[in-house]
Amino acid sequence: MEKKRVIKNIDTISDEVREAIRAKYPDGWGNHVQRVNKGNNEFFHAITVDTADTSYMIRVNVKVDSVEELEKLESQESGGSDDDDDDTIAGGEEDIADVSDED
Repeated sequence: MEKKRVIKNIDTISDEVREAIRAKYPDGWGNHVQRVNKGNNEFFHAITVDTADTSYMIRVNVKVDSVEELEKLESQESGGSDDDDDDTIAGGEEDIADVSDED
């Protein structure tokens, strides 16, 4: 007898399936996520797990950074932001030397 094949969302799985996931992925399933192509340029992310009579594909939520977000972050890191604040420490090196000499 062949196992049933079922696709479920991680939010709607039973306790039995949740326990099977914990047993299969004791260190977490984050490194075991697969991209599943649905066609028409659509996809979802999933992990797999089996119980005695069913083979599950569990849909999981994965945050994927967009190219636009990555470019915005790189622009901020390279000084491309409109931040006019001076990031230097007030007082300069002389004041730091004076404080350390007071001890």
